[in-house]
Amino acid sequence: MCDHQPSCPSGTDQNGVRARIVAGHPEQGWYLLCNGVVLFDDGGAVLADSRIVPPTPVGVG
Repeated sequence: MCDHQPSCPSGTDQNGVRARIVAGHPEQGWYLLCNGVVLFDDGGAVLADSRIVPPTPVGVG
């Protein structure tokens, strides 16, 4: 899906949340990335293979 140079991370890779936004819906709290990942405002995501990345807890890290 991604034609950027250098290519964005794969949509099935947990680093896939670092890809570029192609459609943003901040009023609804989500963004579609160029690799098929859906990224949510809370840091959670749905990867292109339907696996879920849980949101990052506040105050951790």
